Amino acid sequence: MPGHGDASYDVSHYVLDLGYRPEGNRLDGEATLTCVAVDDVVRLRLDLHHLRVSRVSVDGKPPARYTHRDGGVAIWLDSPIAAGTEFEVRVKYSGQPAVMKSKTLGDAGWEELTDGVIVAAQPHGAPSWFPCNDRPDDKATYDFTVTAPAGYEVALSGDLVGTSRRSSAVSWRYEQRAPMATYLATCQIGRYAVTEQDGPVPLRVLAPEDVAGDGFDASFGRQPEMMRFFVDRFGAYPFDGYTTVITDDDLEIPLESQSLSTFGRNFCVDSWDTIRLVAHEMAHQWFGNAVTLRRWQDIWLHEGFACYAEWLWSEESGGDSADDWARTHHKKLDGKDQDLLLADPGPELMFDDRVYKRGALTLHALRVELGEEPFFQLLRAWVAAHTGGSVTTEDFIGFCESETGRDLTDLFDAWLFQTDLPPLPAAV
Repeated sequence: MPGHGDASYDVSHYVLDLGYRPEGNRLDGEATLTCVAVDDVVRLRLDLHHLRVSRVSVDGKPPARYTHRDGGVAIWLDSPIAAGTEFEVRVKYSGQPAVMKSKTLGDAGWEELTDGVIVAAQPHGAPSWFPCNDRPDDKATYDFTVTAPAGYEVALSGDLVGTSRRSSAVSWRYEQRAPMATYLATCQIGRYAVTEQDGPVPLRVLAPEDVAGDGFDASFGRQPEMMRFFVDRFGAYPFDGYTTVITDDDLEIPLESQSLSTFGRNFCVDSWDTIRLVAHEMAHQWFGNAVTLRRWQDIWLHEGFACYAEWLWSEESGGDSADDWARTHHKKLDGKDQDLLLADPGPELMFDDRVYKRGALTLHALRVELGEEPFFQLLRAWVAAHTGGSVTTEDFIGFCESETGRDLTDLFDAWLFQTDLPPLPAAV
């Protein structure tokens, strides 16, 4: 993202120690970043929006100076840090976190609810709640501690390792040991009941106590089945567990974070439009979270795959086949403007529905070209080879050709690098 990230260093681990009071939306935090210099570093930059910095140290000592303006903390060092050297940056900060607004990309980040908080950071909202090197290709592990008033449930992108109560507050400790991009880190705070689901991996649903009934059963109630199916199609689930948060507030759209997805209670409905989104966000755990884009221009590697997973779940659960959905959406796209380049849609179109649908159609064309079993073998191999890493469109093309031993230039050129919509191949 323009104005985000510093390529002169990478972060290998974040320790975030946060205290939050919903009344007044007050956040007090200390972040410790374990970093490695990529180049010789004399000045480095952290992304942090809106919040106030009270102290900065590098390897335990104050830097020569630092400034905090325009969404970034610039730090000047007393002496250069040589390339390849590990160093530690610590930042103490506080304030009232707020979403980051963009005319092009919309709002993202820390958002107050009627009684609680969600963080939906894709693609530029991570700096709304912690100082970070906000690049999708800079993945790190995390330790979180969040202290909130008793009576609230706290969920983060990782595994709950313990809680402790002191007076009227509870501290929640989570860890994320799988490499995670900054925008996939989330913090969810609300008055929730916790339901365990019996799936192939630990599944938790955090929701208001009165969220139940046929709508919930038809959508979120089928998550164990979805998980089993996606494990079969995409390979082993890449994290230790999966959490679904259903907020008391209605939300316009759901959003996945690493090992956690967030929905409003308005999605507890027995309708395909809801069920497909439950499948969509779960599928992102493989395509987007385990295997993450290196550049935002390659967003189809997330959204096209998750959209195709919707069609696969429909086929599996007795609805329309993936081929039926492909022909339905191909016809719709054929009637729209032909000005989208899937391999580089630009910031204005990166979340356009055509990216989702044309991305899914690209995969369907590949499935028809390769055949059923080779196609799913390819998807499983892609995830297995790149889990924890960052990839590009060119990486995917090269992997497909290497794994299959076939020249797929014409197929990918037509779907990814031309604006005109190619014809959909006949199903075999």
